[in-house]
Amino acid sequence: MTEPEFSIKQALVEAGTDSYLMTGNIHNSDIYYVTHFLASDDFVYLQTGAGEEVLFISEMEKGRAEIESRVSIIKTTQDFGYREKIKEKKDISVAYAACISELLMEKGAKRVSVPYDFPTFYSNSLKEAGFSIVPMKSPFRKIRSRKKPEEIEAIKYAQMAGENAMEAAIDLIAGAEEKGGILYHAGNVLTGAKVNTIIDHKLLDFGCEAEEIIVSCGKDTANPHGTTDGPLRANAPIILDIFPRSKKKRYFADMTRTVIHGEASEELKEMYEAVLAAQEKGLEMVKPGVSATDVHNVVCDTFENRGYDTYRSGSKVGFIHSTGHGVGLDVHELPGVGESGVLLETGNVITIEPGLYYPETGGIRLEDMVLVTENGCENLTGLEKRFVV
Repeated sequence: MTEPEFSIKQALVEAGTDSYLMTGNIHNSDIYYVTHFLASDDFVYLQTGAGEEVLFISEMEKGRAEIESRVSIIKTTQDFGYREKIKEKKDISVAYAACISELLMEKGAKRVSVPYDFPTFYSNSLKEAGFSIVPMKSPFRKIRSRKKPEEIEAIKYAQMAGENAMEAAIDLIAGAEEKGGILYHAGNVLTGAKVNTIIDHKLLDFGCEAEEIIVSCGKDTANPHGTTDGPLRANAPIILDIFPRSKKKRYFADMTRTVIHGEASEELKEMYEAVLAAQEKGLEMVKPGVSATDVHNVVCDTFENRGYDTYRSGSKVGFIHSTGHGVGLDVHELPGVGESGVLLETGNVITIEPGLYYPETGGIRLEDMVLVTENGCENLTGLEKRFVV
């Protein structure tokens, strides 16, 4: 038997188990990654120690799974008498757990690894049926961190959509009029909610969506994930953070720009210059074999050398988060660019997003997304960085 495309045999050996079992649906990135199949209702993926892979789904999804899934062995609930079990046990969850139990018995599994987020009810039911259940860190998250060419193309597509949306948002802000310190567009107050809507619409033009978009202004920007639904102000920083996902390809992108309509104070100018310099230093460090912690420390060093606070020294203002994170089927995935000590690898797609945040002044953040290449990195973010618009 040939090795499966996503073999986790070594992980099972290290865990002392004979199989890996996970349940999920359209919201579970691991299960989509390994099966290339999506469904609104939960379904099951099983990989045995011998490398056999099984997709366990409802009867109604079988035809579609045979066309779409990369897993060739497909079992359905009716193969294990699901409807009859529902009548017998008077509970669909109990019946479903019994079907999973029979699937494991059929495949000779006894000591089963499951991800940390495996449902407690199923875990308890399987233990009662005599299986040993061993929670383990998802082996697929590490595999997912090294992107294949088709994944990189999917990320680039989402990034293209995000940049178009970002450009539309910045153009709207740049073209606004100021009255009494408030920005107006077409005679109406320009709000964060309006900018958010413009971004949403532009993403939809490209078949992308964003469950959350950060548009924040003024003192709201001092909170890294702060938002401003109401009026946007002149002469105040506006943070725009867009993390779109392609509805068809499922992959995310991520980028942030900070702009200001009007005049920037000297304090804000210096903050922006410091963030830009810290990002450039971080980007220069990115290449295979470099510790993500070293990248993070260079960013912290740049800030501290300019007199700004970092959380590395215990501060709760200034640079108060990690330098970046992996991007893929999840907007936040491995590798983290912070204090984890992980070594960057070719194929990683990561963000470099330093920021400074002070409650009385506001915040500045710049975020680019890069691909780690054999000799360094390729910046996948093409949109210019311009503070005053």
